[in-house]
Amino acid sequence: MNRFLTGKPVVVPTDFSPESLRAIETALNMVEDRSLIRVIHVSPIPAGGEFGSVWSSITADDIEQGAREQFSKVRDKHDFLKNVNFEAKIGDPGLVITDYATEINAELIVIPSHGRTGLSRLLLGSVAERVIRYATCPVLVLRGK
Repeated sequence: MNRFLTGKPVVVPTDFSPESLRAIETALNMVEDRSLIRVIHVSPIPAGGEFGSVWSSITADDIEQGAREQFSKVRDKHDFLKNVNFEAKIGDPGLVITDYATEINAELIVIPSHGRTGLSRLLLGSVAERVIRYATCPVLVLRGK
């Protein structure tokens, strides 16, 4: 695949799904320097808004550390993830992803679309749609299988 990006970071959100892994592979094929790939996982804020009241002793740091550990396990299984930067954050996924992309002056966001329809889409919302709506850089949405 031709590498056509200019050398700015490329943000790839992940939920650790196979579609997310495909998005990371796609982004890696677009850059010459793999350190430009910034994989981010955003855990939603728990219902009620406060960690201690919902999950007792679990803190925001615990949740972020859990995401880092999960990515480490996935990285160990896939050689193409070696030396890829990873961030774990908490908040509204669509907004946190776009804020992060703006903060690091990203050239592109590569995000999978899980293709949910109907009630599941209504209840879960669409992170990809929110990213498209709020991003200040181009967004490449990869359709499901």
